[in-house]
This record gives sequence, structure tokens and C-alpha cells, in this order.
Amino acid sequence: MEALVSYGINPFRLIPTTNHHQSRFLSHSQPNLKNGFQIGILNNKKKHFSPLIMAAAVGNSSQLGHFENTLPSKEILEQWKNGDAVCFDVDSTVCLDEGIDELAEFCGAGKAVAEWTARAMGGSVPFEEALAARLSLFKPSLGQLQNFLQQRPPRLSPGIEELIQKLKANHKHVYLISGGFRQMINPVASILGIPQENIFANQLLFGSSGQFLGFDEKEHTSRSGGKATAVEQIKKDHGYKALTMIGDGATDFEARRPGGADMFVCYAGVQLREGVAAKADWLVFNFQDLINSLA
Repeated sequence: MEALVSYGINPFRLIPTTNHHQSRFLSHSQPNLKNGFQIGILNNKKKHFSPLIMAAAVGNSSQLGHFENTLPSKEILEQWKNGDAVCFDVDSTVCLDEGIDELAEFCGAGKAVAEWTARAMGGSVPFEEALAARLSLFKPSLGQLQNFLQQRPPRLSPGIEELIQKLKANHKHVYLISGGFRQMINPVASILGIPQENIFANQLLFGSSGQFLGFDEKEHTSRSGGKATAVEQIKKDHGYKALTMIGDGATDFEARRPGGADMFVCYAGVQLREGVAAKADWLVFNFQDLINSLA
């Protein structure tokens, strides 16, 4: 444990939450979660625990007890520190929300689309099937998309800006790999200072009158295994020796394979998907551990 603290990895404790206020999405300040747990993160400098809500509907602490990868090995820490590229998922990782769910809600089809998103991220249906099905439920027009972007600016996950700045300061290349849409991810990349050529995502297609036509099926991320293919292309094109994938879903974990990502960090600060979290090289509930370990 002392070795982990020396890396800036803070041990945590679980505190059952009793606040029954329900919010669909994690807020910037203090998120609330029904039947969840508050995680106290030890601040070694100030010697106190500061609260952080784990945004996952877990029933009791025993459901987290079987995760043995919240405390990374020395080898994993060294690989994280010495890698030369990091690829981030966007929805529920870089951003607090699932972009397609938010757009669907804006267009009046939020609940039905959110159910499909949960199935897609859990890996129970092919991604391309889930993407087409979700879009068919509300068929957003160009005008609706533009209004959405104006009225619903991106909500970034706490610590992500600092983490990406730290990665850049350590001369690591940063990419956004998403099953979401470029039109919605471009503003996020702009905020974070990530160039357009480092974005791999889907593209919504519209007709001359702004009517919805579908999505570009030639994009890697429009189909199952697409994130893995994108990561493999990135690694091959740039000759990276060690690349890390960070995300919350099954499609992110898929990128962890020979020729692709060398390490998968599951970020569960917004959504805890147990099947994915259990297979990660490192499971984190906040970005501060990743930031501290780069020092």
C-alpha cells in the first residue's frame, strides 16, 4: 500500500449513501446515487477523506469487494508512466453523458434509446445493430443537432482536462475513439486541445434540406470491433511501442489485444459495468489516480 501511495494512488473507503435524490446524469459538483456508495478518497496532503460518488447502482459493498484491480501492480504503473500514446473513449469517460442518449432525450426519445445504449455498452448486441436501432427511433435532423449543440454544451468528467494536460506535458499523444458522432465530439476535442486528426468517431449524414439520412458506415467505429481496429491503425501508423485505452464499455475493452492497446484502464467514475471492470488491467473511479501516477 505504501508503494501505491508513493505513486499517488490513494486508497479509498466505501460509505453507503442515504440521499435518495435521483439524477439521471452525474453532476459536476456532488453527484447523488440511489442505493449507491460514496467513496472517500484520502488526500495525503490535507490528511482527510474527500467524498466522491461512484456513479454505479450497486447494492452493497460486497459487490465491489471482488474487484482486485483497483490497486494496480508495479508493472501496470510503469507501463502507464512509460507509454507513448493514450486513447480515450468519450461518452461516460471524457464526458459525463452518453451523447446519443442526450441527443435522443433532446429530440423526445430518451428512454427508449438509453435502453439500447445499455445493451450496446454491455456487449449483448452487435454495436452496428444498436447504433442503427437507436438512430431509427428519433432520426435527428441537422437543425435539431445544431440546436442541441447550442443548448447542451459538453459536460466534461472531473479531472479530465488536467489529465490530458499532464499527458501532453509528458509527451504522450492523446486520441479520442468513440462510437458517438464527430459533430458532437468536435467541441469536446476543441476544449481539450486535441487535433481533429486524432478523433476516430462516427459521422451523421444529412440531406440537402437537413433531413436525417443515416451514418457513415465506412467509419471504423460504426461497427463491432471498430474501436479495436482504430487503435490498431493508430499504433501501426505511428509506431507506438506502448498504448493505453481508457474507457467504460465492452467496445473499449475490445481494443486490448495484440497489435492494439497494450493496457486497458476501466474508468468507472460515471458508469460501472462489472463485466468490463473485472477484466481491466486497472480499474479507477477518478482520474486523479492517473494524474498522480504521472508525476
